[in-house]
Amino acid sequence: MYADEETIRAILRDSGDTWAVVGLSSNERRAAYGVARVLQRFGKRVVPVHPKAETVHGERGYATLSDIPFPVDVVDVFVNSQWAGPVADEAVGIGAKAVWFQLGVIDEEAYERTRAAGVAMVMDRCPAIEIPLLG
Repeated sequence: MYADEETIRAILRDSGDTWAVVGLSSNERRAAYGVARVLQRFGKRVVPVHPKAETVHGERGYATLSDIPFPVDVVDVFVNSQWAGPVADEAVGIGAKAVWFQLGVIDEEAYERTRAAGVAMVMDRCPAIEIPLLG
């Protein structure tokens, strides 16, 4: 397990409502699309981050985290594990309060670096599964 229940609850409840979703595009068949919709239903502002910088779910997209011109609370990562570490590092660099690696996204070194930087992190979990359980 790469996060305890307390960390999961703290990120979902207390870390803030602006979530950058890295890998989110307008492709409805991708998991990021559905997860972003669930996050919106639970009151989160979802900011798409994808090289195409598409508008998704009514929110303007950005090519990189660094391009977002306002503070981001949580960075939700939907990229292959081999590219996830640099995304976590960029999330720390922009001052995100938390990083969330989706199911199947695993980079233990990035997890350790992110936590060592004082940023909360969850890895190999899905917020769309966890957030309805908050009650």
